[in-house]
Amino acid sequence: MSTGKAPGKLYLAGEYAVVETGFPAVIASVNQYVTVTVTEAKDSGTIQSKNLNKELIHWNRQGTELVFDDTESQLAYILTAIKFVERYALEKHKKLAYYDLHVTSELDSRDGKKFGLGSSAAVTVAVVKALGSFYDLDLSKMDVYKLSSIAHLSVQGNGSLGDIAASAFGGIIAYKSPDRNWVFNMVRNHSLGKLLKLDWPNLKIEPLKLPKELEMVVGWTGSPASTSILVDRIALTKAQKVEKYQHFLKSSRKSVEKLIDGFKDSDADKIKAMISNNRQLLTDLAKFSNVHIETKLLTKLCDIAEKLGGAAKTSGAGGGDCGIVIGDKNVNVDNLKKEWKKVGITPLKLKIGDIIDHA
Repeated sequence: MSTGKAPGKLYLAGEYAVVETGFPAVIASVNQYVTVTVTEAKDSGTIQSKNLNKELIHWNRQGTELVFDDTESQLAYILTAIKFVERYALEKHKKLAYYDLHVTSELDSRDGKKFGLGSSAAVTVAVVKALGSFYDLDLSKMDVYKLSSIAHLSVQGNGSLGDIAASAFGGIIAYKSPDRNWVFNMVRNHSLGKLLKLDWPNLKIEPLKLPKELEMVVGWTGSPASTSILVDRIALTKAQKVEKYQHFLKSSRKSVEKLIDGFKDSDADKIKAMISNNRQLLTDLAKFSNVHIETKLLTKLCDIAEKLGGAAKTSGAGGGDCGIVIGDKNVNVDNLKKEWKKVGITPLKLKIGDIIDHA
């Protein structure tokens, strides 16, 4: 049996701007995971996941292609990850096999609602890791990131791939997205082996560490958000309000670079100041683009935290999902959680995920 495990993620800063090639973000992995196991089978295979409408799906092969007794959209990330890992396995002269693939996730609530922790990215990374191990492909963390990114782009068509990076590398990372058009062109015209060996233009993934005196606290509003829809709406603004959007990009870059410096220098005050600054930049973006990033409940989440001495902001695309607080020992976390609960915000028992030593 082969196993792949990938953490969920939370954006700390740089949302929306990170979608543009080479613009920085800071992303934390969390200590909740998607786990994928792959067990060899004989003449057919299965895919099992509670997140699918039909929990058990059977599959067969026609040549090197997988054929299913059912198709549904939630399978897309799993299937595409399988497709690209097996394409790479064939390049490495591996013999394709049948297997039962089982997915378990800690990234959703008990009633199946998504917390906004990047479950589709974590599933993709976990499948790539599990099948990479199954086919003995000896994938590095960067290989896992690249294969998962190719699969993710094939399904989604947009996005920064930052959640893939956080799931592949763990810990906290400073991240700059690669040139996605370059990736698309290379996938069409070159082997995956070549694509894994090449440096991807503008891509940067660098580990960071939260100073010991700071901790991250996460609150969930209970309403899932659609990242791709919100990102597409901002893309319309980019075309219509060029000057304001460019100003936002420059301001975000400056703010996130200062935040990264704060991490590198273990400067708690600078980290908190830049988290608050990033909240303001996203508020400005929301105003001129008419996109609802900070919902009423997310505003309450942040305002309560700031009154208690923390630095707070939405995490990810906003429009629901989670908010994060970075606080020092002066923030009474128990009080914060009590105040959140009074207004309908659920504190999540999340901590920053471990750095992943190897794929």
